[in-house]
Order: sequence, then structure tokens, then C-alpha cells
Amino acid sequence: MLTPDTPLPDAATLPPLDVARIFVEPAAAAHPRGQAILGRFPDAERIEVPSHWNIPDLHGDEQAVESWVRTKRTVLVLGVKKGLACRPNGRSGDFIAPSHSNGCAMACAYCYVSRRKGYANPITTFVNIDGIMAAIERHAAKQGPKTEPNQIDPRAWVYDVGENGDCSVDALISDNVCDLTALFRRLPNAKGSFATKYVNRDLLSYDPAGGMRIRFSLMPAHLARTLDVRSTPIPERIVAINDFVRAGWEVHLNFSPVVVYEGWTTDYADLFRQVDAALDMQAKAQLAAEVIFLTHNEDLHGVNLRWHPKAEDYLWTPRWQEAKTSENGAVNVRYRAGLKGKMIARFREVLARELPYCRVRYAF
Repeated sequence: MLTPDTPLPDAATLPPLDVARIFVEPAAAAHPRGQAILGRFPDAERIEVPSHWNIPDLHGDEQAVESWVRTKRTVLVLGVKKGLACRPNGRSGDFIAPSHSNGCAMACAYCYVSRRKGYANPITTFVNIDGIMAAIERHAAKQGPKTEPNQIDPRAWVYDVGENGDCSVDALISDNVCDLTALFRRLPNAKGSFATKYVNRDLLSYDPAGGMRIRFSLMPAHLARTLDVRSTPIPERIVAINDFVRAGWEVHLNFSPVVVYEGWTTDYADLFRQVDAALDMQAKAQLAAEVIFLTHNEDLHGVNLRWHPKAEDYLWTPRWQEAKTSENGAVNVRYRAGLKGKMIARFREVLARELPYCRVRYAF
């Protein structure tokens, strides 16, 4: 079993990362977890910043789009998480846990985090994992036992610990995810959960004992090659499911985003058949899925046209989409309401035919 003291592999062997610059808050550099991370990348340039959130060299610089992928691979930010509240959710989890990270080393063309952080969103790791875990534990204690089952889980209060990043990649940087796994392994009434597009087999040694749910994100492989930039190929994600179930993880499927194009239902049917052929009976018995249709963004559309225009052939389809202004004033696009209902129904019909044992927790 991996423990917080287990040495991680040398940084040079980590496929998604080649850290050359680290922006670090002074308090993060002084924290033991921050010192451990800095020690893993001794040759990286260190740049002290007053805030992990507002870094002019990263955030809001339109020229940064030209180096979008390089920035994600080579830049790391270390900060201290200030807000430690657990927020109600009701979809992926009962609650959203305080983030232990923000941003990602992958470059998915539809990522909403990049809409919030400007033209580059490399990983920000929060070093105060002790405070984050204490906040989760206090919150879970206040909830008491879960007495009424819901679509999220019949017995445990589920905390989404990966809302703003990918925990499988975060685990390449620090022990934060290992520590969270140990926390949920011992909490009697709570479970952690995160979605991922990266297969990190080191997580197989974490011994979650059913206390963590990993949701492997899936879409047709040819679509993922265009949209899920720098992520693990779809066949490898599917093959990993059995191994994670055997290692004590609860494994669900995350069909997100579902992207509509000519022939999409045929491709998704093929995907479901690939899943069915790969899974053993243990994996099938515990399987469930969440289904989230694409929401895109006008500003991100403009960014993608500069660095990855092929993605927009799938993401920006005005004949099927309508505008929706979000609470923060951003102009998003989603599939038209009446049409989307039919799309969801068709998706569920195909899924039920090909994977009848896969329960849909929610679809929207």
C-alpha cells in the first residue's frame, strides 16, 4: 500500500509533466507538502508570487494561447487553499469538497476551467491538504449517517474531490490524493469521488477499501483523439476498469461531455460494446454512469480556433445549439432544449440496449 512517506517516481518519468517553472506562494514554499513537491523538481525555475490565482504571466494573456499545451506540461503553481467550505451538489456527489488542486496537465478542448482562469490553466496544487481533509472530516461528522438512499449513493455521503482538475494526474505531483484516499477509507459515512481521463496505475496500490469512487470518462475513441488532448487513449481507460475494481475502487463511467455529430449514436453503440466486452462480472455488478451533454462557451470557441480548430468542428454546431448566459455573464451554448431531451432519450436507449446492467445515475 502506498503511504504518505512512499517515494514517488522520478519527475522525469512522468509522461504528462516536464516541470520547468514553478510559481509558488511564500506560505506554500514553507509548508512541508510544498517543500516535498519543490524537492521533486529541483531543476525547475522558482518564481515567488503573492497569489496563486492572479499570475499575469499565466492568466488573461491572450498570447499564451500559442503555447497552451507547453504551458500545461511545463508549469506548476503551488498555493494555499483559502476557502475550505464543502458545497452542496446533488449530481456527481452530495457535496463538492474543498479543492486540493485547480487546473490540469491535459488540454481537453471543452474544459470549463480554462474559461475561468484565462488562456492557460496548468495545475495549481494546494499544499494545505491537512486543512482540506480536516474540513471534510468535520463536515462528514456533522452529516451523521445517510438514512435515505439517493442517485448518488445508497449509503455514503459522497464528496467530489476533483471538481477542478484530474486527481489521477495530481497524484503524479504529490501525496494529496493518497492522503484523501486514506481519509475516506476510515470515514464510516463518507466516500470520495472524482472523474478522470488519465490512467495512473500507481492508484491501484492506494487500498481505498470501497471508500473512493473513480469515474472513468469515456467517449468514442476517434472523438477523444481530437478533443481529449494529452489524455490516456480510450481503450486503455476501458481496460483499466477491471483492475481498479479488483483493487478496491468503486468504478463508474463518466460520459462527459456527450458530443452530438452525424453518426454519433452508432459510435456510442460501438463504445458501449467495447466496454461490455472488456468488463468482468465483478466490474459489471457495480457499474453505474453519469451522462452530461456538451456545454460550450463562446470565448473558448474563439481560443480553440487559434490553437485547435479541428475540435470546433464537433463542439461548435449552431444548427443544434442555443445560447445561454450563465450566472457570471459568460455566453455559453448548449443543445437546444427540445432537441436535447430527444438526444438524452436516444442515448439512454442505446446504453440500455448495449449495457443493460449499467445504471444511469443522472443525465442532463
